[in-house]
Amino acid sequence: QLVESGGGLVHPGGPLRLSCTASGFTLDSYTIAWFRQAPGKEREGVSCISSSGDRTKYSASVKGRFTVSRDNAKNTIYLQITSLRPEDTAVYYCAASDQAMCAMLSQFLYDYWGQGTQVTVSS
Repeated sequence: QLVESGGGLVHPGGPLRLSCTASGFTLDSYTIAWFRQAPGKEREGVSCISSSGDRTKYSASVKGRFTVSRDNAKNTIYLQITSLRPEDTAVYYCAASDQAMCAMLSQFLYDYWGQGTQVTVSS
């Protein structure tokens, strides 16, 4: 099971760091992706990181503001967000795949999902 944390209410322009951990298995052999879903919108791929951390990918809407990283010793993946915008408001999910190579941000490649953490950007 994947568990996201770190969401909350943030002012526009503020930073936030989301975390994704796992219970019952280790993440060091999995590519991890972050997705988000805003009310009334389809789920959107945001970022991914390969199992070793040597490959990352970002959607155009977050590139330059979001940074994904992992600490396999802590079994945790992070999504550092800066310069938050109201349009970043969404439920953020992490997902794991032992097949994906972090070349695409397609939800269909990922088998294990967390329950999500709400991020709300508002003044």
